Amino acid sequence: MDPSTGTARANIAQGLSGRYATALFDLAVEHKALDGVLASLATLFDALGRSDELKAVTTSPMISRAQAAAAVKGLAAAMQLDSLTGNFLGVLAHNRRLASLPHIIRDVRALAAARRGEVTARVTSAHALTGEQQTALAAKLKAGLGRDVALDLTTDPAILGGLIVRVGSRMIDSSLRTRLGQLGQALKG
Repeated sequence: MDPSTGTARANIAQGLSGRYATALFDLAVEHKALDGVLASLATLFDALGRSDELKAVTTSPMISRAQAAAAVKGLAAAMQLDSLTGNFLGVLAHNRRLASLPHIIRDVRALAAARRGEVTARVTSAHALTGEQQTALAAKLKAGLGRDVALDLTTDPAILGGLIVRVGSRMIDSSLRTRLGQLGQALKG
């Protein structure tokens, strides 16, 4: 294991989602199924962002373990997720940890990026970035950091505009919400 993977693993493994992510990542590497797992997780992450019903299944305390397990089994088949990811979803349902799924996906992606020698940049934007914007942002970050960059994208309309970029402990906040807040503070004197 190279040092960057070890550091990423140590940072990620600290939380609950990190422990699940590390377990899935290790299984995927062991079974030589990392690409399939990452593709399945990308599909799942997109579906979580688009489907209120799926969000309800993953977060509702009213859904029993058995109902959640049946739902994710059907979901895995319908979305043609790889078997390792499908089984993993069953474990999450059984342990009532489906609500952690977005964080687990983020952590698996970070482990995979570290394995490839990339650094992960968590980018929050008011609106979804186009493919062209993502490519341009990744190129700018690579030039500034001197390493390949994997983007972990989220949207938050509350920032109004601009971007918030987090790379490790560094944060660049060029959001309109922050700028307006700073202007308000300056006007108060």
